[in-house]
Amino acid sequence: MRKVHFIGIGGIGISAIARFLNEKGYIISGSDIKESVTTKELVKQGINVITPHCKEAITDQDFVIYSAAIKEDNIELIEAKRRGIKCLSRKEALPIVLEGKRVFAVAGAHGKSTTSAMLASLVEGSVIIGAISKQFNSNMKYNTHENVIFEADESDSSFLNSNPYLAIVTNAEPEHMEHYEYDMQKFHAAYRGFLERAKIRVINAEDEFLSTLKFDAIRLNPSVDITDMTMVVRDFVPYTTFNLKNLGKFEVLGMGEHIAIDASLAILAAINEVSLSSIRENLMNFKGIKKRFDILTATKKFVLIDDYAHHPTEIKATLKSVFEYAKLLGISKITAIFQPHRYTRLSANLQGFKECFKGIDELVILPVYAAGEEPIEIDMKEEFKEYNPIMTTHVSREDDSIVFFDEFGVKNLLDDGLVIGFGAGDITYQLRGK
Repeated sequence: MRKVHFIGIGGIGISAIARFLNEKGYIISGSDIKESVTTKELVKQGINVITPHCKEAITDQDFVIYSAAIKEDNIELIEAKRRGIKCLSRKEALPIVLEGKRVFAVAGAHGKSTTSAMLASLVEGSVIIGAISKQFNSNMKYNTHENVIFEADESDSSFLNSNPYLAIVTNAEPEHMEHYEYDMQKFHAAYRGFLERAKIRVINAEDEFLSTLKFDAIRLNPSVDITDMTMVVRDFVPYTTFNLKNLGKFEVLGMGEHIAIDASLAILAAINEVSLSSIRENLMNFKGIKKRFDILTATKKFVLIDDYAHHPTEIKATLKSVFEYAKLLGISKITAIFQPHRYTRLSANLQGFKECFKGIDELVILPVYAAGEEPIEIDMKEEFKEYNPIMTTHVSREDDSIVFFDEFGVKNLLDDGLVIGFGAGDITYQLRGK
């Protein structure tokens, strides 16, 4: 059996690959800078995980796979190269991971995790995604079937190595432009190359770039193809119903136009694999994604939601759903807690962030979650002054409430209305009291 060591195994995307190879029979080990919920779960699954990184973790492995967060000076990477062990980035490892599989690859700046998880409820096969699906409580589900539903990542252009049988692109809004040297032509060429590699293509044809593509594809035009959309709440759980083209009515867990679009793309991808009646029935097995409109507690007085949105487009779309959800519940006060993720993203999209919170009653701002980046000086209090924001270092969960101290040392309590946290950093643990 081949031995594989993962450097940075705690990452949400790379841990899914580690789990997948572990199920395939590889002997897996891994390391990360510190313990996390993910590393502890991997240990429970029989994977040897060492924290922090140390050269002793490199022994007699056949090859090493390292995450995009790992730098060239990593002590384990240096040791592996010294020993002559083959070292592969996650991007370079994908052909090995997906070898011999019929890959249903989902890409896009927004919605790819949700669309992947929805497709996983419709099509039989293994699943490798960059989020925790509540349907199988993991970012990986193993199946001996030839199909693999795979969340394909554009951030490092690794989706070009996913060898898709079927490719879905939810949208192609510019993100991670530093990887593409801030060159839109290179960025668009990557998406074009991803789609060209697939036998079947499903795209959101109302995306600015995707609408220009001329090659054969199943095209979703949401403004025309999705009709009679309604939203309902049952026991505080939101659902969206809609008609899709001439295929009839569907219902899916979640709220908002973006949920209907993600579901429609998944349905159109599955239409030649599964009967329409099975699609309609199996879509109800979708239980949502952890940290995506994730309702942590809900009463008539107070609702707390955790959401991964960390880009203005995502936050704006989620808040649109929040306003509808609050209206259906009869809640009038909405508070957003915002933890910016990465200085480069905040700086590049500052105007968008300043506009996307319109309509909320209160804005609480946490420090930027740097994710290893060097700080960029931005006066958040001044930039977001139209919201009269409350600045704090962190928030804490106390039963069915959120507490925090503002910049003046005054204790604040949020225990009524709807409170939603936005961010891809550690805000999720603050909201959950972990």
